[in-house]
Amino acid sequence: MPVEILMPALSPTMEEGTLAKWLVKEGDSVESGQIIAEIETDKATMEFEAVDEGTVGKILIAEGTEGVKVNTPIAVLLEEGERAADIATPRKTARPEADKADAGAEAAPKPQAEGASEAPAPAGTAAPPAPRVEGERLFASPLARRIAAEKGLELAAISGSGPRGRIVKADVEAAASRPEAAAKGAKVAPAAAPAAAAPSGASAETVLKMFEGREIDEVKLDGMRRTVAARLSEAKQTIPHFYLRRCVRIDALLDFRAQLNAQLAAREVKLSVNDFIIKACALALQAVPDANAVWAGDRILRLKPSDVAVAVAVDGGLFTPVIKDAHLKTLSALSAEMKDLAGRARARKLAPQEYQGGSFAISNLGMYGIENFDAVINPPHGSILAVGAGLRQPVVDEQGALSVATVMSMTLSVDHRVIDGALGAQFLSAIIDNLENPLAMLA
Repeated sequence: MPVEILMPALSPTMEEGTLAKWLVKEGDSVESGQIIAEIETDKATMEFEAVDEGTVGKILIAEGTEGVKVNTPIAVLLEEGERAADIATPRKTARPEADKADAGAEAAPKPQAEGASEAPAPAGTAAPPAPRVEGERLFASPLARRIAAEKGLELAAISGSGPRGRIVKADVEAAASRPEAAAKGAKVAPAAAPAAAAPSGASAETVLKMFEGREIDEVKLDGMRRTVAARLSEAKQTIPHFYLRRCVRIDALLDFRAQLNAQLAAREVKLSVNDFIIKACALALQAVPDANAVWAGDRILRLKPSDVAVAVAVDGGLFTPVIKDAHLKTLSALSAEMKDLAGRARARKLAPQEYQGGSFAISNLGMYGIENFDAVINPPHGSILAVGAGLRQPVVDEQGALSVATVMSMTLSVDHRVIDGALGAQFLSAIIDNLENPLAMLA
């Protein structure tokens, strides 16, 4: 029977995407694992592989279509002996592997926000499970299958509340608790209504009226800009930011960098000031482990490794690729990895696991001549360091004499739920100590 191919969830936060390009056409034969399309998520353009084999009977979503919701049918595969006329009532669904890995995306007919749970239908209103024909394919998420096996439940006896009767985690848990609930006469309460969305400002129509008669260009929001807007609005509304500011003298660092670059020239390695900043922050997270933490709703998670995110500007937005185990890597290794991540970020070729995670981020605008600024924390990070330009300034040395030094401003934005003032000051001090004594970072 015809098999529907659904729009996959290629990242945990993906709710919709753009079908950028089809790599097959109607009538083509495809094999399992073959790349059949390119899909733009909110952050990257990713390749989409076929799960089943067959012939492309019909393409339902044209390439270039934006705003395609996750789990929307995008094409139909025909099995051997089937014809295009059989597409009228497709019954089976090809689930992409990326979607299978995301139990949250499978749990409901429409995508849920990250961290949302699967909500079962209220008891008493759910229809009894329909009889299954022997040999008929049983649709269940991998998580539901695992829980059912652990609890000794038969999936065939469970009614699914997911898309097209798919059995999800909540269905299995409801079935497991049903006998006990019936014995006590208990009823499962209906799921609470979702909270109203936070105000997002004046509507487009209201703002347009303000500029009626004026020459304007409307810029359509792509997935990345929508995501940036949503996450930063959430961050400023929900995270209690406070800011710690200090200046660091980097003359010793600049001299040391020049010496290293001269010695590494034969290997075509050129270290940047940003490479030293990444290393300094990674070591500071180890020196002040309580600052190596993230906010997790009802608890704080402290990380053991130093996974440092670094903001990279791209057309229409930004990425924060994460350098994992940065404290263990040499400066040349950090430099090579950062160049690779930044290049693929600008080409929107990063995988989700490469820009998710970490406890801390760096945003460096010094190369643009910005002297100082305050960065917005990227949830769930506990802090972010804003780095300004290094400027030649008059300073007073330890002997009280006036001299000139290269001074760079730094502002640490801190989530007060995770890091208190004294701890934040200790962390920033450790970063500055590393930058002012760069040779010690190689010890």
